[in-house]
Amino acid sequence: MYLQKLNVAIIGLGFGREFIPIYQRHPNTRQVFICTRNVTTLNAVGDEFDIGKQFRFANFEDILGRSDIDAIHIVTPILEHPRQTLASLGAGKHTACTVPMATSVEDCKAILEAKRKVKKVYMMMETALYTREYLYVKEMVSSGKLGRIQFVRAAHMQNMALEGWAGYWKGFPPFFYGTHALSPILSLTGTRAQSVICHGSGALSPAKAQQYGSPYAVETATFKLANSNVIAEATRCLFETVRQVVESFDIYGDRMSFEWEQVLDDGCVLFEGIDDAKKFHAPDTSHLLPPEIAQYTKRSLITDPTQPSFIQGAGHGGSHPHLVHEFLSAIVEGRNSHVDAVASANYTCAGICAHQSAMKNGETVRVPDFGSS
Repeated sequence: MYLQKLNVAIIGLGFGREFIPIYQRHPNTRQVFICTRNVTTLNAVGDEFDIGKQFRFANFEDILGRSDIDAIHIVTPILEHPRQTLASLGAGKHTACTVPMATSVEDCKAILEAKRKVKKVYMMMETALYTREYLYVKEMVSSGKLGRIQFVRAAHMQNMALEGWAGYWKGFPPFFYGTHALSPILSLTGTRAQSVICHGSGALSPAKAQQYGSPYAVETATFKLANSNVIAEATRCLFETVRQVVESFDIYGDRMSFEWEQVLDDGCVLFEGIDDAKKFHAPDTSHLLPPEIAQYTKRSLITDPTQPSFIQGAGHGGSHPHLVHEFLSAIVEGRNSHVDAVASANYTCAGICAHQSAMKNGETVRVPDFGSS
C-alpha cells in the first residue's frame, strides 16, 4: 500500500501545524502543501518544516485549483468547516476536516451528499476515537471482556478562560462542539443516537450568552440509541464552570466496567468485580502505526505545547498519527474512512439536536438517520 504517494494540503496552521511532520514522514506522502491567510505565519511554518515556497499558499481557492493536490486536511475555525469542506469535495479532493463536521443538520446533509456525489474519501478527524484509552477499551468491547454493555456516559468539560482562543468561541453552544464526548460512546455501542432529551444548567454571563443566544453554562443530555436498550448520557461545558479539562467516557458491562481518570495522569479505573477496582494507564499505541510515524503518539513530540488545545487536551491521547494514517490508508485502499461522512454526521448532529432540546426546555428531539455509507 505504500507504493502510492499522495500530495496533501493542510489548511490552517495553528493546530494544523502539528500534522505537518506526521504527513511528511508518512510512507504514503509525496509532498505537503500548506495554506493560511497570515503570510508571516505561512512563511515561518514553511521555513520550520523545510517546505518550499512553491508549496505555500495564502488563499484557499488557489489550493482548490491545483490538479496536483490529491487530498486536503482542513484545520480551520469551526464556522469555516462546511464551506471549505464542500469546496474541497467539489474540487474533487479527498477531504479530512477537524471537528465538528458543521453546526447545522442542513450543512451535515450537504456534506454527506457531496461526498456521495464525488466518491472521494471524507473523514472527520476526531481525536477521541484514536486515544490510547479509546483503543484499549475498544479492544475490551470487541473481545467481550466487558460482557453486555448496560450503560455509557461521557463528558467534555472545558473552561476556555485561557488566552489564545479565537473570538468566535465566546459563548459557543456547548453541544455544537460535542463530538469529543459523543463519538466514543456511540462508536463503542455500535449504534447511533435516535433521539435526545437535553437540559441546560446554570447561566453564562450576558456578554457570552448574547453572541449565539445560548444561555447555559452546562448542557446535559440523555440519548436513546437505535436498536439498543442502552441509554447514553453526556455532559458539555465550555465557560464559567471550574474544572480541569476532561474529554472522558465511562462504560459499564455485566462482567467489567471502565471509568476515565478524574485527574489528568492519575490513571483510569477498571472494575473487575463488585469490590475490585484497579487504576491503570492505557498502553501506548505506536505499534499500530508505520514505524516512520510511530513516535508521534508521544506527548513530547507536540511541537507547540503552548497551543491552547494541547495545554488543555494533554496531547489528545496520542491520536494524531492514527488520524493521518487512517485518512491516507482509506485513500490508497479505495475505501471509506472509519470516521466517514455518515458516522461524522451522526456524531455531530447528536450534539446539534441536544442543544436544540436544551433550548426547548428539554423536549425530545429526534436525531436524523443518515443511512449507510
